[in-house]
Formats: sequence, C-alpha cells, structure tokens
Amino acid sequence: MSVFGKLFGGGGKGGKGPSPQEAVQKLRETEEMLTKKQEYLEQKINAELITAKKNGTKNKRAALQALKRKKRYEKQLAQIDGTLSTIEFQREALENANTNTEVLKNMGFAAKAMKTAHENMDIDKVDDLMQDITEQQELAQEISDAISRPVGFGEECDEDELLAELEELEQEELDKNLLEIGGTEDVPLPSVPSNPLPKKPAAQKKREEEDEDDMEELKAWAM
Repeated sequence: MSVFGKLFGGGGKGGKGPSPQEAVQKLRETEEMLTKKQEYLEQKINAELITAKKNGTKNKRAALQALKRKKRYEKQLAQIDGTLSTIEFQREALENANTNTEVLKNMGFAAKAMKTAHENMDIDKVDDLMQDITEQQELAQEISDAISRPVGFGEECDEDELLAELEELEQEELDKNLLEIGGTEDVPLPSVPSNPLPKKPAAQKKREEEDEDDMEELKAWAM
C-alpha cells in the first residue's frame, strides 16, 4: 500500500478511493498534528538552548550534548515545515478540484433542466405564437381607438363657412352699436332761459365806474 493510501485509509486494488471531502479532512487533521509537533520541538529547542547556556562554563560536556539535541530538533522542525507546505499545497489543490467538480455538477444539472424545459418547445411554434400576440395587440389598439372616437363628431366643418358666419356676427354687432349712437340725436337740448339776467348791485357798479375813471386819468398822464 502506498503512503497516500495509508494516509487516506484506502483499501486494496478493488477498494473505492476516498472522496475529495474525505481527503481534505484527512489533510487538515495531519496539518493539526504536525503543527502540534512543531510547537513541541520549538519548546525542546528552547529548553536545550537554556541547558547549553547554563552548563557552558561549568559542564562543557553537558553543554555540547544539549547543543547536539538542539540541532536534531531543529532538523526535525525544518522537515515538518517542508511537509506542512506540501500538505497545504495538496489540500488547496483538492479543495479547488472539489469546487470545480461541484460547479460542473451544477452546470450539468442546469443543462438537463434547460433541455427538459425546451423539449416541448418548437421554434416555429414560438414564432407563430409571437406573431399571433402581435396581431392581437394591433387589433386591441384599433378597437381602443374606435371606442375612444366621439360619436357624431366625425364630420369636418368648412373653415370658410365658419369665417363667413363670424364676419356676419361681427357686422351685426357693429350695426347695433351704430344705431345706439345715432339714437342720441333725438334727445332734446335744454332751452335758453327767457328771464333777464339779474342787474349788478349799485355798489359794485359804482366801484367799476371809479376804476374806469382812474384808468382814463392814468392814460392822460401817460400822454
């Protein structure tokens, strides 16, 4: 059995392969396990580094052993980093493949549904139906126009006759106004009074005579 077969739990030759969802789940579990392993190694590396520093001057042998263990842990940590990168790449590829599979499945389902919807459709019948709809719409418009047309007002009037009738009405109005003005000539004027005008008072007449005498005297001096 291959390494991936062991990883994904696959069976023998006749066994069914894992689904993309199962494979992605297995890869996630492996990532979690390796991440925990990383954390453990980092703690061990820090502990060995502290031991080497602590025994650097007191116990040189113990310090060297601590540094050797630190180097082994660092090598394992580097291997885990590479493995995690590979697993992450494979998981993303599987997720993309799973997405593409679902997309294609849904597109195929939609194509079948569309085919089923069009099974009983004939393009010629569709054209005939649209033509019938257009004709019925035109007929409905004609009926609406006929109903909305006022009954009894369809005859057109001669514009010249209307203008002539209007001129006659204007002339009648003008003649009527002239007759009303001419009728005022028969109205009697007020009579001239026959009684003589009242005479001027004697005092006023005397003043006027004195004024005339003064004027005559002024004229004589002027000469």
